[in-house]
Amino acid sequence: MKPFIWLMALVAGAGIVSAADVTGIWKAEFETQRGLQKYTFNLKQDGTTVTGKANVENGEQKREAEFREGKVDGETVTFVELLNAQGNDLRITFTGKLAGNEIKFTRQVGDFGSSTAMAKREPAPGQPGRRGGRGGFGGPITLGPDDQPAFPPAPEGFDKAREGIAHGKLEMAEYDSKSVGNKRKALVYLPPGYSAEQKYPVLYLLHGIGGDEEEWHHGGHPEVILDNLIADKKTVPMIVVMPNGRAQPDDRPGTNAMATAPAFAKFEGDLLKDLIPFIEGKYAAKTDRESRAVAGLSMGGGQSLNFGLGHLDTFAWIGGFSSAPNTKSPTELVPDPEKARQQLKLLYISAGNKDGLIRISQGLHAYLKENNVPHIWHVDEHAHDFQHWKKALFNFSQRIFR
Repeated sequence: MKPFIWLMALVAGAGIVSAADVTGIWKAEFETQRGLQKYTFNLKQDGTTVTGKANVENGEQKREAEFREGKVDGETVTFVELLNAQGNDLRITFTGKLAGNEIKFTRQVGDFGSSTAMAKREPAPGQPGRRGGRGGFGGPITLGPDDQPAFPPAPEGFDKAREGIAHGKLEMAEYDSKSVGNKRKALVYLPPGYSAEQKYPVLYLLHGIGGDEEEWHHGGHPEVILDNLIADKKTVPMIVVMPNGRAQPDDRPGTNAMATAPAFAKFEGDLLKDLIPFIEGKYAAKTDRESRAVAGLSMGGGQSLNFGLGHLDTFAWIGGFSSAPNTKSPTELVPDPEKARQQLKLLYISAGNKDGLIRISQGLHAYLKENNVPHIWHVDEHAHDFQHWKKALFNFSQRIFR
């Protein structure tokens, strides 16, 4: 499976508007988990009312979005798109601020999450265009003095299978999910020499919006990274559980992965009530909080922060790799900094300096730093891709369960 790079198509999407007159054609391009998405907004303002549509291209796929409830108030414009997601209307609210021929906008997807991006107005025939600054995937990238690597680059071959060392094994487990109402699958890594005669800590490793229980295996090969680290005695032998973070009866991403986004929030119940008890019943797993870790990439990074920090009685080790806009606000994640200081064994946050979603992690880092909550903040040279996520796992797994 190709690593999907994420949800800007639907979480960072559409057009926007202005205080003067927003009538015209606006264009924006977003690097998303489904590839490059090209948006062309055709907006019309009549007094304080705004109407419009957007044509969206994703490779050979095209769709049209129609906006409702559009209005202008000073420099601010708002409108709504209703996206049909498996028979239900998902309400997407756009709010934008006009500045010349650019509009900085926020796109709020139901109760799920939001993102910001910039749209640019196309010049009218016979008029010169105006060039704006270039933004990264997910929005402009602004790096600060803290946005530096915390670790040296991973060594060559860290993710390549080696001969002459012991290897763990992968197996697909199936469990009954009362939360979802059917059987679900999780890919499980058992370390070299796994034995029911001893107990192992467990890392729950979560995928991105377009992935499933096999995305990490196909894109990141955690079984190889862990085999090598265990052989070099750089990490402790551990069980790694790679579940499907989409808690709904049909948990495949389908042709519109973003339509399944609400199911990622519902995975919290499945994880805590069904999956963890199943793993601790079937495998030789330790059952104390200091023997459980949760980490993930992109959408899974947001899940890991939301669920891990929300349940410090369950998880002591938490990692968010390139966390996506489903991540709760810092004050929601850590409402009690003193409690977090006392209970966290490790909070690891990372992003690439070419990733427009770095702002999500930057905001959390700034809040944690201001409130003296110990954490690791690591920024490398990558974008929103498995080059970053593999190295994040390499760094994170060496520091947990110690």
